[in-house]
Amino acid sequence: MGNRGMEELIPLINKLQDAFSCIGQSCHLELPQIAVVGGQSAGKSSVLENFVGRDFLPRGSGIVTRRPLILQLVNNKAEYAEFLHCKSRKFVDFDEVRLEIEAETDRITGSNKGISPVPINLRVYSPNVLNLTLIDLPGMTKVAVGDQPVDIEYQIRDMLLQFISKENCLILAVTPANSDLANSDALKISKEVDPQGLRTIGVITKLDLMDEGTDARDILENKLLPLRRGYIGVVNRSQKDIDGRKDIKVALAAERKFFLSHPAYRHMAERMGTSYLQKTLNQQLTNHIRDTLPALRSKLQSQLLSLEKEVDEYKNFKPDDPARKTKALLQMVQQFGVDFEKRIEGSGDQVDTLELSGGARINRIFHERFPFELVKMEFDEKELRREISYAIKNIHGVRTGLFTPDMAFEAIVKKQLIKLKEPCLKCIDLVIQELINTVRQCTLKVDRDRRQHHVWGLFEHDGFVFQVMLLIDIELSYINTNHEDFIGFANAQQRSAAVSKKRAMPNQVIRRGWLTINISIMKGGSKDYWFILTAESLSWYKDEEEKEKKFMLPLDNLKLRDVEKGFMSTKHTFGIFNTEQRNVYKDLRQIELACDSQEDVDSWKASFLRAGVYPEKDQLENEDSVPADSLSMDPQLERQVETIRNLVDSYTGIVNKSIRDLMPKTIMHLMINSAKEFIYSELLAFLYSSGDQSSLMEESAEQAQRRDEMLRMYHALKEALHIIGDISTSTVSVPVPPPTPCTNIQPLLLDLICKTL
Repeated sequence: MGNRGMEELIPLINKLQDAFSCIGQSCHLELPQIAVVGGQSAGKSSVLENFVGRDFLPRGSGIVTRRPLILQLVNNKAEYAEFLHCKSRKFVDFDEVRLEIEAETDRITGSNKGISPVPINLRVYSPNVLNLTLIDLPGMTKVAVGDQPVDIEYQIRDMLLQFISKENCLILAVTPANSDLANSDALKISKEVDPQGLRTIGVITKLDLMDEGTDARDILENKLLPLRRGYIGVVNRSQKDIDGRKDIKVALAAERKFFLSHPAYRHMAERMGTSYLQKTLNQQLTNHIRDTLPALRSKLQSQLLSLEKEVDEYKNFKPDDPARKTKALLQMVQQFGVDFEKRIEGSGDQVDTLELSGGARINRIFHERFPFELVKMEFDEKELRREISYAIKNIHGVRTGLFTPDMAFEAIVKKQLIKLKEPCLKCIDLVIQELINTVRQCTLKVDRDRRQHHVWGLFEHDGFVFQVMLLIDIELSYINTNHEDFIGFANAQQRSAAVSKKRAMPNQVIRRGWLTINISIMKGGSKDYWFILTAESLSWYKDEEEKEKKFMLPLDNLKLRDVEKGFMSTKHTFGIFNTEQRNVYKDLRQIELACDSQEDVDSWKASFLRAGVYPEKDQLENEDSVPADSLSMDPQLERQVETIRNLVDSYTGIVNKSIRDLMPKTIMHLMINSAKEFIYSELLAFLYSSGDQSSLMEESAEQAQRRDEMLRMYHALKEALHIIGDISTSTVSVPVPPPTPCTNIQPLLLDLICKTL
């Protein structure tokens, strides 16, 4: 080879393969290698056995190679073989090597001719080999035989592509000479991943079995289907020779004689045969490793750097050390408190840019979801007036009242205020769920369900619900009719419902954004539009430039309605309809608007509330069940009902405004701030008093496995960098020989184009 440093490149890659095979993964590294591909009975096994000079590969019909075989050939004075899965044993008898390959294959794939991408690592030491590493892959097949899987063709194809698709992989495409080269399975799949033929080395076998009067001269001279690295012809032992145990050394001598004596090949005999193929592969793999080594070193360093921070936590780690457990518990609680506060209060470091989390989600609950739930409790107008009428009549008794009774107002108001408990409870549940999710995120590093449980219990205590519900009970305890915003009886009698519902903020834009209008395929199908919601209308445009308006929908008499998500749909949907049964858009009584997430739906609903579009109420519209006396009123009773209705509307608006303001403050004080105080002040003492600290801080099996895998990966990467560091790539090796010379202009043009690219 010319220098010692370059001769050690192939053993270096062997060491890297062993280092990563031992930990069961390759760190997503693409190590330089040669993959052997070809159809069944193309002669792949014979080529490899000729390299070694021994019969050691399984033989038989159908698929014999069912797992990739990483064959590492090492030039050595003594001759023996080693498997990575039983490294302590040296195989001197190569018949035993064959049996071990078969047994190890069956151990993973079973005996039903199935295949597996998990490789077998075999290293052969011999004075008859050059340093070389090849990966023998299963032969391609078209038809399942016996009990082979029906899709065996596609399984093998997928496995081959896993290896040869990598840019660092040279492809040894083995094709028999007695078949049409244009239909070669090996060259076809190689061309898919290497269309310019830069990584492919062609091997033509069975030259001695071609029909009389034919030869493969044009192929071997690289005139037909040219490859950048050319073709090399070999002559393997026949099946009769194999069955008769013909010595491989004798077969190699016969191969040499064949090329020297054949009139079509004698002029290129020095570039043909197994020995020349082995030397060429050794040289080309060495140069290929040299070229890819800098990028490989850079990738190893990058992966090592990404692991160092986590590995620092595990250096000098002693799972059973009591001092370690105490210190770890203290650090865990402190870090948990910091992480929890950052997620709730917000922080500039490690910002999640994919979705809302922690405090941001709670903020959305406070200011979008909770107000929406409150408005959903808006009164059913008919039912409310009916209740007011009954209350007035029952208070007057047998007498006909001349004045509007204030007791009726108080009774109706209290009944409406009690309904506020449901949205408040829902708000508490939503905040608790977000706090639990926040705790889960903060404890991902430590992965301790027991520790999480102690904090989760803090949010599940019924005392919070009781204290928050006191807000409603306080409002119920005293109806303050002297409130400065309360309209009073005099104003209530003059006020009309139309004036009370008149919208504010004319022409003010409330929200912009993309929505999908769900329309049946018969009417054009679903489409995305850019929507603009104002206080008076909902408009949509072709895109966000807002130049091409598609439609404008006035908000008068519109309501919101929940719509179930379609069976195949991934989007979340809500509907808009007209309460007077008029068409909303074209001939549609209802339009369905879809968002990517439920959070977007809730946000849009909250925006519609600001515009005065309220949700549909769950109510019974069965008019037949309504008593006849409630459907008609005398004018005096009707005026009294209208007065109390306006008073109730005014007072509940005051309470809603107060609850919307106080609820987030109460939850913040009683739940979130108390939780932070508990974590900083009491959690550590609570954990110590709750049980055995030793068992509490015991390392889980999952974390022990993760720590072990990470350390093994870290040491494998360090070992790989150390191995690479021992090799000097500054020396120059023997250059790759040019493609096989030819007189045809087509390969020359192709070679020139490849160099230009």
